[in-house]
Order: sequence, then C-alpha cells, then structure tokens
Amino acid sequence: MTHYQNLAYEVADGIAAITVQRPDKLNALDAATIAELGEAMRRVRESDDVRGVIITGSGSKAFVAGADIAELAAMGSIEGVAVSRLGQRVFREIELSPKPVIAAVNGFALGGGCELALACHLRVAADSAHFGLPEVKLGIIPGYGGTLRLPRLVGRGRALELILSGEMIDAAEAHRIGLVNRVVAPEALLQATRELLLTILRNGPTAIALAIECVTRGMDMSLDDGLALESNLFGLLASTGDMREGMKAFLEKRQAEFKGE
Repeated sequence: MTHYQNLAYEVADGIAAITVQRPDKLNALDAATIAELGEAMRRVRESDDVRGVIITGSGSKAFVAGADIAELAAMGSIEGVAVSRLGQRVFREIELSPKPVIAAVNGFALGGGCELALACHLRVAADSAHFGLPEVKLGIIPGYGGTLRLPRLVGRGRALELILSGEMIDAAEAHRIGLVNRVVAPEALLQATRELLLTILRNGPTAIALAIECVTRGMDMSLDDGLALESNLFGLLASTGDMREGMKAFLEKRQAEFKGE
C-alpha cells in the first residue's frame, strides 16, 4: 500500500477518491503534492478494481487554493520551467486517463487548483466554490495548462478576461460559462459527484476510454483528422464483446453486462 504525505486515497464501488490534504495551506500544491498526484494517477491506471476517479480537497474552504507561493517565490528561471513542466505532465496524465476523472470542487479553486479542475474530465462544484486564475497578480501566468484548457472550455474571450483580470468568479457564473458541469449544495457535493460517476460507469468501459481519447485528442486536430480518429475508434469498438453485449441487451430490453473486452 502506497503511503501519501499530502493525499488520501480510498477505493469503494470501483471509484478511487483522491483528496488533497494540506489544510494548513488551503490544500495548495507544492512539488511534492503534484508528484503524489502523479503517483496516485499511475496507481489508478494500473488498478483493475478502479474504474473511475473523484479528486477533491480536504475541509470546506478550499478544493486547492493554488500553488504553494512560498515555494514559487524562491524559483529562478530554470526552476520555473521545471515547476511548470512537472505540473503540466501530471495534469496531462489526468486529462488522458482512460478512466473518467471528476473534480468535486468544494471551495476555492484558484491558480493551480483551477488548472487541476480543468484537467479533470468533468467538474461538479459546491455552490460556495470560487474559481480563478490570479497568477498575473503575482507577476506570472498560469503554468499548469490553464492558458490552453480554459479557452478550449469556455472560449477565448471569457478565458482571456479571467486570465488577464485575475478575478474570481463564483460557482453560478462558472456554470453559466461552461467551466463546471453541475452546481450543488456543499453537503450534497460528494454524493452528487459519485452518482454522476456511477451513471457513467454503467456504460461500456472501453467505449468510455475511447470517447475520452477521441474528444481530448480531437480538440488538437483538424476536423478531418479528428473525424478520421473517430471513425477508426468507432470501428475498433465494433470488434469488442462489449459492443455485441450492449446491442444484444438493447434488443432484448435488459441491462447490459459489460466486461471491458
């Protein structure tokens, strides 16, 4: 069993719950915590008993309130590149996970915390949550993929407004612009996130994995290249037992029993 200093990792009903635990720092991300997130995601990938992931923060104040400013303040240019690339690599592993990852945003998701939420496939937020990329207020820019993922999610204009102003928005505004998928009461957050993930996990696991790949990689392709990827993955799924089971179950008016093969 892997021991984490700054994370909790629990598995139940096929769902791995990963909780960032640095309450004295509002769950801010330092290099050690980001490295642990990378290790946890590798563990998810290699665990047959895990089919989906929820990422959240400890306590009620913060999901992840940002990067660890004390650590960033000491960096030079070479260290800055390394810090950025570590976060980018780990968050890309989250984004490319074939198992669905949902962020349960329980409080402040600022800077690196907002970027972590953006790297997840879906986001469910407590109505008390706040989002922002305030890096320009510190004389830097988002470095963990925020300048790329936010405009892809909400559009160039809204993304630039948030990045250039450094201002926070509340959960209702985040939902309005498409940054989050659902907003719920704080006490219902984890249950609502689990229910959404369990709904997803009732479907074919190979189809889920390839849908994630198609959408994620297709965003970086031309339309023609993306359509070619889609048709190839569609054809690949036509050779699976899950496709035959899913269609047979539909015709027989019963629940499909997918096996991921």
